[in-house]
Amino acid sequence: MFSFFRKKDAPATPAPATADVAPVHAPSPIEPPVATPVEAAASAPAAVVAPAAPADVAATAVAATSAPVTDVIAEPQAKPALSWTERLKAGLAKTRDKLGKGLAGLFGGGQIDEDLYEELETVLLTADMGVDATQHLLKDVRERVSLRGLKDSAELKGALKESLKDLISPLQLPLDVSGHKPFILMVAGVNGAGKTTSIGKLAKYFQSQGKSVLLAAGDTFRAAAREQLVVWGQRNGVQVIAQDSGDAAAVAFDAVNAAKARGIDVIIVDTAGRLPTQLHLMDEIRKVKRVVQKADETGPHEVLLVLDANTGQNAINQVKAFDDALGLTGLVLTKLDGTAKGGVIAGIAKQRPVPLRFIGVGEGIDDLRPFDTAAYVDALFE
Repeated sequence: MFSFFRKKDAPATPAPATADVAPVHAPSPIEPPVATPVEAAASAPAAVVAPAAPADVAATAVAATSAPVTDVIAEPQAKPALSWTERLKAGLAKTRDKLGKGLAGLFGGGQIDEDLYEELETVLLTADMGVDATQHLLKDVRERVSLRGLKDSAELKGALKESLKDLISPLQLPLDVSGHKPFILMVAGVNGAGKTTSIGKLAKYFQSQGKSVLLAAGDTFRAAAREQLVVWGQRNGVQVIAQDSGDAAAVAFDAVNAAKARGIDVIIVDTAGRLPTQLHLMDEIRKVKRVVQKADETGPHEVLLVLDANTGQNAINQVKAFDDALGLTGLVLTKLDGTAKGGVIAGIAKQRPVPLRFIGVGEGIDDLRPFDTAAYVDALFE
């Protein structure tokens, strides 16, 4: 359907099994949600893209030779898997380098004075913490220094870490999906933020907790978005509800009722990427939320916004716009490993403290984890 997902001619290596699985489309779009009873939608067969069975690992054949084997060649040792803490530190390396190079000189010893505070302000702004968060941190650090009678600049590092932890700790609020079944999770974000990829990783995360997951391919606006989500569904062994129609709300409505009928634990509804300045498109995503509420009056139970850490302070503007439009309940911050702007978390905490549910520091399927304040701050300074 889209050239992005077509198999290339004469590949050097066999293409993954998931690339050959074509999505199964719904026979026809549903009627407008307002006029369609929930019972009828739940009983009707939904358009489902069945997950591909995991490919068997082919055994490597060893060719026999006529000459006797005289040397024993040691097999290469696999690198030990890094822990999440190690991956987090590696992922925040760029931000830490930018912050650390400035702080190293400040915390090397010497007297705490106004010149030191001015230098600290510059370093925090350079790490993209934003003006509001920087001013808050400076004021808080001054108070800690005064109350404790700190004199040496080396002692300032501990005060700054404590102040930063206190500022962003309200963002640490893990997502609990046990309160509803199905738990309806609606995902929004601008194009390029990593929304669809994050949905695939979230599906894997919930599966690791023993939850059954269903995906709704509601991004009917971007080319090949549905196919991309289908591939993620196949990787995780998760069914995907999709339609040929361009009505994202209809897809969401069908998916919620299918999840009810099948006893699914978590349903993740993808939505089309939207710029907050495109008001007519923001109206469409509001419609998706309203239609979900028609299918389940308690839903959606979580409205997540996926943010690209590379956008820096612009991420705060996105949070404000989508929060005003949808009433956000959580955030996902991706691509922290590719930017030196990881300090934007402090800016979010100061200006619009929506809970930061997950952060991503890599391309691996397990590189999206719940946000932990202490781990983040320690990785930022060490």
